[in-house]
Amino acid sequence: MPLEARTAAYDDAPLLIGHGQVTTQPSLSALMLEGLALTGGEHVLEIGTGVGFQTALLARLAGDVVSIEWWADLSGQAGRVLAAEGASNVELVVGNGSRGFPQRAPFDAVLVSAAAPDVPAALVEQLRPGGRLVQPIGVGDEQVVLFERRESGLRRVDVLALARFVRLRGDD
Repeated sequence: MPLEARTAAYDDAPLLIGHGQVTTQPSLSALMLEGLALTGGEHVLEIGTGVGFQTALLARLAGDVVSIEWWADLSGQAGRVLAAEGASNVELVVGNGSRGFPQRAPFDAVLVSAAAPDVPAALVEQLRPGGRLVQPIGVGDEQVVLFERRESGLRRVDVLALARFVRLRGDD
C-alpha cells in the first residue's frame, strides 16, 4: 500500500492508490470472488489490477490469472508485490481492460473491478460457455452482478451487492 494508506490497510474500506483509483473494499472483494465459485484450476481474467491485493487472492484461488491495469505504475507496483508473495501464476498486462485479452482467451472466469453501463462485448466473447463473470453494472450506485455465459450470451444470475466503483476506462 502507499505509505499514507498503510495505517488503514486493515480497515474494511476502499483505499486511495493514486490516479483517482481505490482498492475494492475487502469484504466486497470476498463477495465478488465467492461469486466466481473458483475451484482451483481456472484460467481467470481480472480487469483492474490496482496494487494487486485482489490479484493475489485470485492467484491463490485459481490456476492462473491474467490481470489488466490501465495505469503502468500501478501495474508495476502490483508486480513487485506479487513477486514478493511468490505469485508466479499471474501475468500482468498494461492496457485497455474493456478489450479483455484475446491472446489468452477463452477464460473460465472474469472479474471486473470497475463499473460500466453494460458488460463490454469483448469480455463476453472471451468468456467460455459455462464461465462466470462478476462486474459492477450501472452509473452511480452500481449493482455488482454475477453473470454466467451461455451459448446465446450472458445470463444474469444474481446481484451480489450494491456499491460504488471507479469507471471502467476504455472504448466499450
